[in-house]
Amino acid sequence: MLEIGDRPWGKYFVLADEPAYKLKRIEVLPGHRLSYQYHHHRQEFWTVIRGEATVVLDDENHQLTYGQSIFIPQGAKHRIENNSATLLEFIEVQTGTYFGEDDIVRLQDDYSRDEDKT
Repeated sequence: MLEIGDRPWGKYFVLADEPAYKLKRIEVLPGHRLSYQYHHHRQEFWTVIRGEATVVLDDENHQLTYGQSIFIPQGAKHRIENNSATLLEFIEVQTGTYFGEDDIVRLQDDYSRDEDKT
C-alpha cells in the first residue's frame, strides 16, 4: 500500500501511483458521500467491487452495483454516494496530467472542508 487516507466519509488506499495513472481502492461508509467536485487535470473511471452506489455525474443520477463502471470525464461535476446499510467499495483509475489531491474543486461538501483539503 503506497498511501492510506482517512476521510470523514470513509477511507482510500493508493495501490499504484505512476506518471501515467493513479489507482485507488475507496471505501464509503453507509449513509455517506464524497463532495460534489470536479478536476482540472484528470479524468476518472470507477468500478464498484462491493455494495451499491449512486453516482451523480453532471447533475444526473446513475445507480451502480457490483461489477458496473462509470467514466468521469475531466471537468465533469461528480460525486459518489452510499445510501445503503453496507460498505461501498470501488476502484478508481485516474488518468491525465496531474493526480495530486489538491486537484479537487469542491462545489458542495457535507463536511465543510476547504477546496484545498481532501
